[in-house]
Amino acid sequence: MAANVELVDPKRIKPNPDNPRLIFHEDELAELEKSISSQGILVPLSIYPERAGYFLIDGERRWRCASRLGLHRVPAIIQSKPNKITNIMMMFAIHNARKDWDPLPTAMKLQELEGELTRAKGKAPKEGELAAAASLSRGEIRRLKKILRIPQNLKDEVMRELEKPRSEQQITLDQVLEATVAAERLKKSGLIPNNREARAAKAIVEKFRTKVLKNTTAPRKISKIISFVENGDVSKDLVAREVDKFLSTQTATIDTLYERTVQHEAAFQSVEQAAEKFVRQLEELSEVGDEIPDNLRQVLLRVRALIGGLVR
Repeated sequence: MAANVELVDPKRIKPNPDNPRLIFHEDELAELEKSISSQGILVPLSIYPERAGYFLIDGERRWRCASRLGLHRVPAIIQSKPNKITNIMMMFAIHNARKDWDPLPTAMKLQELEGELTRAKGKAPKEGELAAAASLSRGEIRRLKKILRIPQNLKDEVMRELEKPRSEQQITLDQVLEATVAAERLKKSGLIPNNREARAAKAIVEKFRTKVLKNTTAPRKISKIISFVENGDVSKDLVAREVDKFLSTQTATIDTLYERTVQHEAAFQSVEQAAEKFVRQLEELSEVGDEIPDNLRQVLLRVRALIGGLVR
């Protein structure tokens, strides 16, 4: 069927089930609706025929606004019906340059495209093949696949947030992604049991929601703590106990966790090194056998009292 422009009743048009864009913010729709009300639809919709009606290829926001305004006709370019894979690829090709797509719904649609390509070819597409099919870069493919690793309960939570006006959203996808990566690292390092990974990610997300954590990249400090454990610079048992306190105490911050593990252990190591040097100096003084001055005697008595308390 050759492409042509017709005036179509918007009631006969349905949303494209393969459109990766699932979220339509009210403020953006209101602005577009105002423009259409005064100037009409300047760019025709793209649609394909299906039974007695049509499905959208491009222009869902324009179609939604036209329906809200009660328009009886909208300009549309009618194209041939694509197959499933082509339909998804067209959705990506048409919209990939648009900045208003939310990454999570896009990642979910990318997963569907990968599944369709796997069934069609009998094997999973390579990263480059998937990037070409989705009209995305390899870097974007990796980021979207990282998003897919987010636990399902947190994906659902992000979707609920995305449906709110931006001014009312309490958490972001990037915050959830950082929490998920931190929980993965904690599980991999053995600092939390395998069955606590999802709970750990949820606990960190809640700290973002309540503003206990204000910096999106704050969870990356957990990786620094883990590196100290892996290098043998910090006791794994100590860090595991403090991580448990951090996750179970809503008001606990990552800075506090860092102080009670890395900095705490560093303080012990510093004292140990200073003590060893002090012992060597005392041994040298003992070998000389000279009478020690009163001021040094008083200092040593204080040191003895402190050491006694610490050792007990």
